[in-house]
Amino acid sequence: MRNLFSRVPKHAQVEVMARRQLELVAAHMEGRFPRVAELLREAVEGVLAYMAFPPGYWRRVHSTNLLERLLREVGRRCDVVGIFPNSQAALRLIGAVLVEQQDEWEAGRRYFGLASMAALHGAQDGQETP
Repeated sequence: MRNLFSRVPKHAQVEVMARRQLELVAAHMEGRFPRVAELLREAVEGVLAYMAFPPGYWRRVHSTNLLERLLREVGRRCDVVGIFPNSQAALRLIGAVLVEQQDEWEAGRRYFGLASMAALHGAQDGQETP
């Protein structure tokens, strides 16, 4: 590993390690689940896409917590109704929940606030993030 890292700039070493780790997982799966190993290797760019962001953003970008919370809220609201008379009624309720959530995100609790996005944009332009 030291030999490998000596040939890679410091800022790219984390990505090299992540790619190596993904390849180790794929190699481990090769014997029992060859299709899984193949899919992992094909999806390497998508799996590691979060690494295009500065490291301070990785946890938020690669997490599905926000989506899972939203889907739980939609499910909770649908459970209260129980049985919908038709699919349009279900779509109206789900749409209302999504609009309500959007309003909440715009009003205050932002996953990425304006300052955070400005810092991210600066990092993509080659500037440091705070």
